[in-house]
Amino acid sequence: MKPNLTQEKLVLASHNAGKLREIADLLRPYGVRVTSAGELGLLEPEETETTFTGNAILKARASAEASGLPALADDSGLAVDALDGQPGIYSARWAETDGSGAAGGKRDFGFAMERVQRELDGQSDRSARFVCALCLYWPNGDKLVYEGEVRGTMVWPPRGTRGFGYDPMFQPDGYETTFGEMDPDAKHAISHRADAFRKLVADVFDEK
Repeated sequence: MKPNLTQEKLVLASHNAGKLREIADLLRPYGVRVTSAGELGLLEPEETETTFTGNAILKARASAEASGLPALADDSGLAVDALDGQPGIYSARWAETDGSGAAGGKRDFGFAMERVQRELDGQSDRSARFVCALCLYWPNGDKLVYEGEVRGTMVWPPRGTRGFGYDPMFQPDGYETTFGEMDPDAKHAISHRADAFRKLVADVFDEK
């Protein structure tokens, strides 16, 4: 039996405004009523896992248990091939100018992109991928997990003011524009989050 997400609110287990906006946009066609962890006053759990999937499960479980509602969490980041997959699960932490690692700390992704560029100085390989893990978690402990990715190239200087995070520096394979330059609908069609979300939709919403 497919999970029913149309009879009650779904908690988006994130305090990241960019992620919340993208996930809400992806869910809109399916009539799901959404709220966010921030709107409910839920605390951000410390991300102690070593993988995107592990952190997605951790965040979704925390919001589901605290709210009594099903929760959807995203853990995603940038993995640069020449940097052995860094920044990876620490993608947001690379944007913390004070290096504190504290949840909810001030983040500057201009600073983070400059760091990526410095680390890539002298490297001929600028290939990278965005990775996304989604976890849908129910208060009874049931869960569904999906992973997606999109490959591309790191460009410099950054281009575009759309999107968020490292988007202005990431040019997806087969395109001449960065995520920061793309219309949001175009990005939603090909992004790592969209890839994972398509798999969720096939399980939860699509007719079999």
